[in-house]
Amino acid sequence: MAKCWERRDCDDKMRAECPHPTVFIDRCPTKCAFAKCDRATHELTTDPQLVFDATVDRDAAIKEECLYCGFFLRNGPRLKLDDQD
Repeated sequence: MAKCWERRDCDDKMRAECPHPTVFIDRCPTKCAFAKCDRATHELTTDPQLVFDATVDRDAAIKEECLYCGFFLRNGPRLKLDDQD
């Protein structure tokens, strides 16, 4: 089962008419009505420890909205940094 940060939540017709020309390459922008997250786990955060956590693999997020979601920032995939053992 796909993780919430791996899903666009738009159907094939929406994708075909998407005004964002690089929808399959770039993240869905936060201003996109179809990219709005309505999951119970979604939690907008401004906690600097989460927002600036260098270990979060932000490339895994398919929507910009995920980049400020506490659930994604706590539970999403991690990068292995060079200075970590």
